Amino acid sequence: MRGIRVGRVAGIPIQLNWTFLVVLPVFAWLISRQVARLVDPLNGLLGLGIAPGALGGGVVPLVLGSAAAVGLFLSVLCHEFGHSLVAMRYGYGIESITLWLFGGVAQFEENPDEWRAELVIAIMGPAVSVGLGVGFAAVALAVSLPPTVAFVVGYLALMNVVLAVFNMLPGFPMDGGRVLRALLASRYPYPTATKLAANVGKLFAFLMGFVGILSQDWLLVGLALFVYVAASGEAQQTAIRAALEGVTVDDVMTPGPAVQTVSPATTVGGLLDRMVRERHTGYPVVDGGQIVGMVTLEDAQDVREVERDAYRVGDVMATGVVSVAPETDAMAALEVMQDRGVGGLVVVSDGGLVGLVSRTDLMDAFEIIRRGGRSDGVFDRGGPAQRL
Repeated sequence: MRGIRVGRVAGIPIQLNWTFLVVLPVFAWLISRQVARLVDPLNGLLGLGIAPGALGGGVVPLVLGSAAAVGLFLSVLCHEFGHSLVAMRYGYGIESITLWLFGGVAQFEENPDEWRAELVIAIMGPAVSVGLGVGFAAVALAVSLPPTVAFVVGYLALMNVVLAVFNMLPGFPMDGGRVLRALLASRYPYPTATKLAANVGKLFAFLMGFVGILSQDWLLVGLALFVYVAASGEAQQTAIRAALEGVTVDDVMTPGPAVQTVSPATTVGGLLDRMVRERHTGYPVVDGGQIVGMVTLEDAQDVREVERDAYRVGDVMATGVVSVAPETDAMAALEVMQDRGVGGLVVVSDGGLVGLVSRTDLMDAFEIIRRGGRSDGVFDRGGPAQRL
């Protein structure tokens, strides 16, 4: 998840996704509309003693809503730090923490693959939220605060507990779903545990979406959709990771002699004719035996038709070639493709082109293994097409 970097804490980059910038004022407005209705519940739970009507009028509700919304997202940030700092103690790197529409996301460099570690990491986020809730409640009970401050402190006490309880529901990949997967992984292989937890998460997402539609709570419907998609995606990613364990790029790539390349001197018109003839959508660009770029159908289509015989491949190719070594893990290569938004990678050894690996190659390998066709980690390299 991408966002605007706003700082770094404990070595972890903190980012704000654009959806956060939209939802923060919306949350502030929604909370401001509920200030009067929240006074009685907060008085009853925490004995705040806020007089009815003490918070109404003027811009006071909006100021309280803004303060409460900012405090809530800061609490979410602390929740994610609970996960992240413990994960770092277990040796897992954290790429970033991002605040977005539905709260926060801690992006791990790799997911925990040991069930005890995942169990502790998953629990620590809600534990931090409970700790914050208890801390805010203790302040509200022990200190005589002005009504406005008491409202914000009481609201954060309540919402942190609600955040902890909600996150512990078994909606994988939410915290409760990860706790469920960790417990299942203590008895079953990790891919099986992930599939079971993901199925529970998808059922939970369906129920949550149903409730959201009935109550016309479209934020809840959106969260349900996110949980469903994320559960499906992580289950598939885990299955692929398990299947490709021990497989290298060299096992699945199209080897150098079979890779179709193009010269930077080729015209764009000639390139398009060749793409139609050979049914390829991209080529490595080689000059003097060295890889100098990549050119795709999109690059060629950016040139107007009347100018395609005047422009050369060298004019439109991408020079920032994304490459891997033959010994790179197949899963690592797939992650590079996902991160860079490309469909294939050139395989380079000692500066020379030795092959080409595409997303299709990796998915074909996954299907072969899934169906029981793996044999000593070697796959058919003579695929029907060079697809990027």
